[in-house]
Amino acid sequence: MVKLDRSQIRRYARQLLIPEIGGRGQEKLLEASVLVVGAGGLGSPVIQYLAAAGVGMIGIADGDEVDETNLQRQTIHAGNLGMNKAESAAQFVEKLNPDVKVEAYPFSVTVENARDLVRRYDIVVDCTDTFPARFLLNDACLLESTPLVHSAVLRFEGQIMTIIPHETACYRCFLPEAPPPGSVPTCREAGVIGVTTGFFGVLQANEVIKLIISKGELFTNKLLYVDLLHNDFNLIEISKHPSCPACGERRIKELRSEYYVETCRIETD
Repeated sequence: MVKLDRSQIRRYARQLLIPEIGGRGQEKLLEASVLVVGAGGLGSPVIQYLAAAGVGMIGIADGDEVDETNLQRQTIHAGNLGMNKAESAAQFVEKLNPDVKVEAYPFSVTVENARDLVRRYDIVVDCTDTFPARFLLNDACLLESTPLVHSAVLRFEGQIMTIIPHETACYRCFLPEAPPPGSVPTCREAGVIGVTTGFFGVLQANEVIKLIISKGELFTNKLLYVDLLHNDFNLIEISKHPSCPACGERRIKELRSEYYVETCRIETD
């Protein structure tokens, strides 16, 4: 069990004053491990605030390199053009908080490596930007019984939900399959503003902290959709579906590459 030393008491002083955190809550944060998949627009604030809060172990997976077009929203990568995003983010964490151990995975999460990565961590944060990646993380976390905090953004809009395996509705309960390829624009095609990724990334970090300290209400069995341009907030109730191929009665037992192409639909026998 982690015990706070004098320097940690000073570093986390403002958190220790919060009744829901206190000394034991801070120790839980320092004992926790979180995998952040995607170190881009969503991943940047997630990584920043989890590291600042003192989450003891952060894994970061991303196969992309930092590009100039990223810097309008991916603020932790300043000065690291051309560097792998996972390694750049790990460098940021090391500078920000020496209490935090960080592991960089400079590659994409795939069917072949997803379960191995997921099972190493207490919680996974989905900061990806494609439907196949979101479905893959949902299914891997369910198979490994690992909580998942999902978010997706576009322009001024975004959504967030938290999934507790075998207890709550999952991403496939909300969206059984992806829209046909090309029917929904990507951020590269339609754009996104940094405040949207920042807003939802901070919400994801907050969900992770609440999961670790076992306090507060989570976005479970519901999805928060927000249009920041018009200040339109909608909380959508989501039911756990008995027929869901990922978390239902006849759920999948393994990951297969054919589950994560085109519409990502799963046909169960």
